[in-house]
Amino acid sequence: MTATAKKFGRVPSAVARLATSPELLNGFLKLSAIFESTTLTALEREVLIMTVAARNECHLCVAMHTATLTRLSAAPELVAALRAESPLPEPRLEALRGFVHAVMDTKGEVPAGALTAFTGAGYTERNALEVVLGIGTYTLSTYANRLTRAPLDEAFAEHAWHAA
Repeated sequence: MTATAKKFGRVPSAVARLATSPELLNGFLKLSAIFESTTLTALEREVLIMTVAARNECHLCVAMHTATLTRLSAAPELVAALRAESPLPEPRLEALRGFVHAVMDTKGEVPAGALTAFTGAGYTERNALEVVLGIGTYTLSTYANRLTRAPLDEAFAEHAWHAA
C-alpha cells in the first residue's frame, strides 16, 4: 500500500476495501507495478487505464486516473475525450485506445487489421502484449471497485465522473 499512498498522496478508500482480500490487493499491486515497468510511456499507460475504466464504468477509477493525467500535464482535450469515451485528438494515442477496445471486444482474438493499425501507429507486438497486461490489471481493479461499491474520496471529488 506504500506505493499506492506515494502515487496518490494517501491510501484511497478503494484500496482499503480491496485490502479485505489481501490476495486480491497484493495481486493488483504486483500487476500494477509490473505494468508500470512496461515499455509503454506513462501517458500511454494512463490512456489504457482510462479506456478500461470508462468502458467498465468505474467512476472511482476514472476520477483517480483523471487526477493522474492532470499530474502528468496531459492536454485537457485528451482528458476530456478519454472521459467522454470519444476519439482522441492525437492519432497515435487514438490507435492505442482503439486497440484496447479491439482486444476487449474480441477477448484477445484481434483481427489482423486492428493489429496492423496498432503497429502502423508505431507500436510493437511487445506493446500489444503489454496492452493485454494492462487490460487484465485494470479489469481486476475496476471489477473489484464496482463490487465493493468503493466511494469516491474527497481528494478526487473535483474529477467526479458518471457513465453516460
